[in-house]
Amino acid sequence: MNNYSEEKKSIINQINSVAVYRDQFINKSKYYYSELIRFYKYNTLDDGSVLEIGCGNGYLLNALKPSRGVGIDISPEMIGAAGKKYPHLTFLTMDAENIDIQEKFDYIIMSDTLGYFEDIQKVFFQIKKNTKPSTRIIINYHNFIWSPLLKIAESLGLKMPQKRLNWLNEDDIANLLYLEGYDVIKTGKKLLIPKKIFLLSNIVNKYIAPLPVINGFCLVGHIIARQNTNESEEKKVSVVIPTRNERGNIENAIRRMPKLGSHTEIIFVEGGSSDGTSEEIKRVVEKYKESHDIKFYTQKGRGKGDAVRLGFEKASGDILMILDADLTVSPEDLTKFYEAISLNKGEYINGTRLVYPMEREAMRTLNMMANKFFSIAFTWILGQKIKDTLCGTKVISKNNYQRLVVSRKYFGDFDPFGDFDLIFGASKLNLKFVEIPIKYKARSYGVTNISRFKHGWLLLKMLALACKKIKFT
Repeated sequence: MNNYSEEKKSIINQINSVAVYRDQFINKSKYYYSELIRFYKYNTLDDGSVLEIGCGNGYLLNALKPSRGVGIDISPEMIGAAGKKYPHLTFLTMDAENIDIQEKFDYIIMSDTLGYFEDIQKVFFQIKKNTKPSTRIIINYHNFIWSPLLKIAESLGLKMPQKRLNWLNEDDIANLLYLEGYDVIKTGKKLLIPKKIFLLSNIVNKYIAPLPVINGFCLVGHIIARQNTNESEEKKVSVVIPTRNERGNIENAIRRMPKLGSHTEIIFVEGGSSDGTSEEIKRVVEKYKESHDIKFYTQKGRGKGDAVRLGFEKASGDILMILDADLTVSPEDLTKFYEAISLNKGEYINGTRLVYPMEREAMRTLNMMANKFFSIAFTWILGQKIKDTLCGTKVISKNNYQRLVVSRKYFGDFDPFGDFDLIFGASKLNLKFVEIPIKYKARSYGVTNISRFKHGWLLLKMLALACKKIKFT
């Protein structure tokens, strides 16, 4: 402690002095902490390992029930209390600006602790040793406009006294993360009413607080980030092509398929065609068996979503891609998707047809209007920019897809298309979204399998589900 600055010593002394009362303050703000726990539980998986920076007496870390939980805090008194209460977790007295832990974690969380740090950028530098490409850094902090009310709460004994060394806003934190090589994935605010008021608190915080403009007045801000690392290792790719009545496009899909990564596996999944698609796939598999790795499966269920799930289940590649058999998205464009995910520019790569001019008849006016509506709606709900939710070309790593499968029970089996199963699942995992503009072309064979009005109604139901399960959680 002798090496610490006077400001840091005063922080330690203050936290030590209130450590014995920490549980009492938590009980006085039970509603606030229950909402905080709910936020962190939504953004972490049950079997994940967690490092908490500034863990206090371990209340939050224990509530998350991590498979491996480590908490550090600069206060010996807080760490002593945490170790006694939660002996199944690991607690260490340690300065966040000088972390001596070499272990890597699935999640690194910092809850209401940034105000204690003298050098926040140094903390972000320190935790690099504890991150891997899939690690999510989750931070929550208090909105500066609440500072007068928080001071009053402290003076009334309703909130634990906090001696702050700084008071950063969202842009400040995001900039410091950027300087240390992190990508900000999502930002947001929660809790307009931090105290329990019968019925009112839940209704306001769930349905009113997320609304534009109003959201800026919420108490709790949060940022979710990942370390941005460029990977250059060649990876094996599996391209899944769901097919139904696409006989005239099958051979072109093979002939035009670029070499992707160290090996390209092509998987056709046929869904009850009446035009001889199945026989055409068998012919093409035999014709190109010496030059291409082609697999063929017949789905037992119905819909593109079922076909994609079967194809991904059978895939052997490190990277999983979807290419629609109508070839309205050029197979040649898949090289752009491969480069984006192999270089870790993003973790969920989505095509967008709404940038470049389209060929005549490629997309009807009503479809275009619907796409733009859903783009605005889902960008707001997901907290990440997504311009074209319905583009069939989507890419995800096999590891992340397997994690998505585990967490799929949260949403249930709701999506016959497969698009939103992936989009919602990737959002729930806080994967980094990136969109690749593609030139959308008119069909050269067959007719669309999409019914605008029937499927439009289903999309509206999915929008409602997304509001319920993601935005209004």
